[in-house]
Formats: sequence, structure tokens, C-alpha cells
Amino acid sequence: MRNPIHKRLENFETWQTLTFMACLCERMYPNYQLFCKVTEQSENGKVYQNILNLVWESLTVKGAKINFDNQLEKLENIIPDVNDYEFFGVVPALDACEALSELLHAIIAGSVLEQAIKVSQLSLQTIVTMLETQEDHELTETELKAREDIQQELDVQWQIYRTLKEQEERSVNLILDLKNELREAGISNIGIEIEH
Repeated sequence: MRNPIHKRLENFETWQTLTFMACLCERMYPNYQLFCKVTEQSENGKVYQNILNLVWESLTVKGAKINFDNQLEKLENIIPDVNDYEFFGVVPALDACEALSELLHAIIAGSVLEQAIKVSQLSLQTIVTMLETQEDHELTETELKAREDIQQELDVQWQIYRTLKEQEERSVNLILDLKNELREAGISNIGIEIEH
């Protein structure tokens, strides 16, 4: 599905792009957390959140020294294999891990645009897969655009984008506000609520 936001991301500074990606990972986290709870792997959920916390730290704490290669290795150990599970929950969990992996790759390699577009697409793709699984058939772009879930996701992505775009200088407060707002809402892109 095409998302007009992708073209706009080109004009972002690195910190804006990374924050955009971190926000989307934050929204996908409840999907992974629920999967971990159902499969009794709660420790993995904590690993995911710790890695994401370190990303936020690197965006907000000046001179934070974090070994992201090491974090990527930890993440790779907790990515579920879709072939091992029979239920739908593994798909959004995998998408959440892939999104976080793209974010870590962006930090390590310093090339952010391509990764940001992938994370944006992954977040939408989770919803598309959910809708198509529920309806048991493939949906056209027009059908998808008419769906409230898709509309909501696009709105959230635009909202995050606009908030960041209005801020020309890197603002720690703004980054923390975005993080806290998403954490407090605690609802994923497919409507899964976080368990505190």
C-alpha cells in the first residue's frame, strides 16, 4: 500500500527520522508483548522493551554510550519463527521485531530513510494482514483505504510526522512527550492493549 508520508520523510533530520521509527515500534510493542504472554516467554517481552528504552535513551541523553550491535544480537535471539506457531499472533509479533531490527540497523549504519519507510510499511502491513486474515481474502488498495483501522494508522503516522516536522531543533522534551504519550495510550496499531 502506498503511503504519501514516505516522500516527506526525505526532508527529515536524522533525529526526526529515528524518533518517527521509535514511535512506530512503541506502537507495535503491545503486539509482541501479548505474543510473549500467550507463549509464556515474558522475558522476551522485557528484552524488546529494554532495547527500545535504550533507543529512546540514545535520542534523549547527550553522549549516551550504547552498543547497538550488541542490542541487535539480543533482538535476533527473541524473534519468533512463524513456522513454529499455529496462531495469527505470531505475525504482528514478528512485524514488531522486524521494525525494531530496522531501527537498530538505521542507528548502526547511519542510513535512516530506507529503514523509516520499511518501518512505516511494516506497521501498516500488520493491519493489512489482520484484516485479510479476518476476511479470508486479499483486499484491494481501495478496499483497504476505506477501512477504519488503516485510516487510523495513517492518521497516527501523519500526526507523529507533523509533530516532528514542526520542531526544527532537536528537542528532548518533544521526543519524551511522544514516547510518554504512546506508552500511556498503550494501544497497538491493531488495537492490542498493553498489560502494565
